[in-house]
Amino acid sequence: MTQGSYATIREFTVCGPDSGPYGITTGPDGALWFTLVHEGRVGRMAPDGRHTLHPPDPFTGGPMTITAGPDGALWFTAFHGDAIGRITTGGEVARFALPEGGGPCGIAAGPDGALWFTRMHTGGIGRITTGGHLTEYPLPDPAAMPSMITAGPDEAMWFTLDQGNAVGRIAPDGDLAVHPLPTEGSAPVGITAGPDGALWFTEIGTGHIGRITTDGKVTEYPLPDPAARPHAIVTGPGGDLWFTEWGTAHVGRITPGGRIDEHPLPTPGCEPHGIALGPDGALWVALETGALARVTAA
Repeated sequence: MTQGSYATIREFTVCGPDSGPYGITTGPDGALWFTLVHEGRVGRMAPDGRHTLHPPDPFTGGPMTITAGPDGALWFTAFHGDAIGRITTGGEVARFALPEGGGPCGIAAGPDGALWFTRMHTGGIGRITTGGHLTEYPLPDPAAMPSMITAGPDEAMWFTLDQGNAVGRIAPDGDLAVHPLPTEGSAPVGITAGPDGALWFTEIGTGHIGRITTDGKVTEYPLPDPAARPHAIVTGPGGDLWFTEWGTAHVGRITPGGRIDEHPLPTPGCEPHGIALGPDGALWVALETGALARVTAA
């Protein structure tokens, strides 16, 4: 356990160091659900640290990001398996294959009762109903590599374009808009709806945290270390944004006004990826080293 100026951090080992926890979310059952991208499993952990890995026999496909669906189940992207997965809180798994593959990456529940996801390899945005009906929306640039996606405050979905140097918006009817970012090589990845009615995102290529309003105005906040490689971001308790720093093994916090605090994780080189607000009011972080870190703001 480490104590910083504004955070207390504790790590919980959930798997071997080569299993690669990546995505994490809070489930409808009051537990944390996470993906093991290298081992092909989905895990569940109660806030007290007890955890289970599903299914008993690993499935292939490299599950990456995971989100709570509108149907009481968890939905995830199988990046290497070119599929969307669904797992019930009891551990029953279903898979929906994507035509023409696509490398699904980010996934989030939309305001229309469906799940929306990015197709990194083919440059498209996908939509899947809870019954498994798929719709695809191609992007203007098929090489833009859409990464993460989130529901915005304007009844639309917002997503990052890792190689497109932009943030995109798609309405439920498929209407698309792309907003270029001011800094070249920014490589935006994580994105979340902020407490201020804007979208906040990470720029892994240049070490910035970005903010974009629903009318497309962008503000960028540089991190102290340009090599921090900020990855995932989420709104946390108290109305601040929390993010992972893959390159420096830190967790950071930024206020809506732009003040930044950074906190080192206990294990150097742990490569933090996903971050989520847990059912206990703490932040939970997926670490490449086989652990989940619990971060409480002081």
